[in-house]
Amino acid sequence: MGRAYRCIASGLSGFVQQLAVSYVRNGYWFYVAGAVPEGKDPLDVDAKFARLYGLSASKYVRHRRRRKGTAAVQYLRLGRFFVLLATHGDSLFFVRERKMVRDVRRTPIKVGGYAVGYTNRRVSVRIERNEYRQLKASFVSRACNSQDRLEAAFASLPYEPYAPVRSQLLAVLRAVNRRRAAAGLPVLDRGCVRTFRRIVQPFAESS
Repeated sequence: MGRAYRCIASGLSGFVQQLAVSYVRNGYWFYVAGAVPEGKDPLDVDAKFARLYGLSASKYVRHRRRRKGTAAVQYLRLGRFFVLLATHGDSLFFVRERKMVRDVRRTPIKVGGYAVGYTNRRVSVRIERNEYRQLKASFVSRACNSQDRLEAAFASLPYEPYAPVRSQLLAVLRAVNRRRAAAGLPVLDRGCVRTFRRIVQPFAESS
């Protein structure tokens, strides 16, 4: 593979952080998402993509390619799930993957309950629609449970509070509090919703 290309995510939070902050935000809008088939070694797949798309090239080479109008390509994997991403330009990526290429501005990348997209000239990381509906229904259905237990449940939710995620979680909290207020119960403290995102190491140490 030449120069080591880091592509194995440290976990879901690292995957989403790298995808959203380092790739989608920087114009990697075209993508193919897939899964390494059972029976195939993911490391072999990593090496294959690195060779095909020159992923191990230096930053200088990548910059020179982009100045010539060549698309830049990145690859990221979490377990057996992977995503290949590209910027505008000419690339073997658009030839080989043409039938499966999606545009994140139209079709968000869904992974681990998140949907990562690009709208209104900015990256959007939110809880995926169906997951959000289920989450909200679950909390509203037990809105009259113990205040301490519900606040602990909110505080322990695994979603990193990117701005859209935070808005979604606060909407769930408001729905729960409306139900509690109608029942004459004390409302939950807004502070049970985490508002600061943890910055994590995006890549596994062994990658």
